Amino acid sequence: MAKETIDILVEGGKASAAPPLGPALGPMGVNIGEVVSEINNQTSDFKGMKVPVKVIIDTNTKKFQIKIGTPPASALIKQEAGIKKGAQNPLTDKVADLKIEQIIKIAKMKSSSLLGKDNVSKAKEIIGTCQSMGILVEGEPALNTIKAINEGKFVDKIMSGKTELSTEELKEMEEEKIKLQQEVEEKRSEFEAKTKEILSQMEGKTNKEIIAALTEAEIPSAVFDSMLPEEKKEGEKSETPSEKDKETEKKD
Repeated sequence: MAKETIDILVEGGKASAAPPLGPALGPMGVNIGEVVSEINNQTSDFKGMKVPVKVIIDTNTKKFQIKIGTPPASALIKQEAGIKKGAQNPLTDKVADLKIEQIIKIAKMKSSSLLGKDNVSKAKEIIGTCQSMGILVEGEPALNTIKAINEGKFVDKIMSGKTELSTEELKEMEEEKIKLQQEVEEKRSEFEAKTKEILSQMEGKTNKEIIAALTEAEIPSAVFDSMLPEEKKEGEKSETPSEKDKETEKKD
């Protein structure tokens, strides 16, 4: 029984007979409309994300099988959180707050590729990814939520498999996300102001000395990296404006 496999990347729920899928299926002799419909049915939960899809075709009977991969856990987390990217500095910045129901939903989607032996372990894996992205879970830093689960909290809810959120909960999440993002912007502005102050105080110092002072002030490198003065080449002397003027006068 000969089989052909077509690997393709489609947007969840939006596969069509247009290229590249249609032309790839054409020579196979399958019903393209049925294949597209089945792909869209199986990828409807991944709207707005690119999903890897395998179309396995029996070249004799023209029957087909669809196998759906899943986007990375980080992409699913961003979709649930309604954000485009995680925090630049996850240890200090928090950009969104997910409910345990959303964690359960993501864990279900990624179930086959997670290492956990049960639903609780798989949920903790997803929460661990939230930690690296600066995303709270149930209003707490992700590691605190994992600790709470280890102590028995949320376990019943995880085992129940509930993934639905009420309209009120969704509204609260959106309000919390806006608040957290405002806090991130305010904190960054404070860090930038402090960086400028330290740069002014340490004018003429080496970048190594400046970085040490900025680090001691607990300013993230993601903030000050682009603000550091250009490092002078070894042996190059720094000229003051008056020295430059004198040099110009000599040439004249």
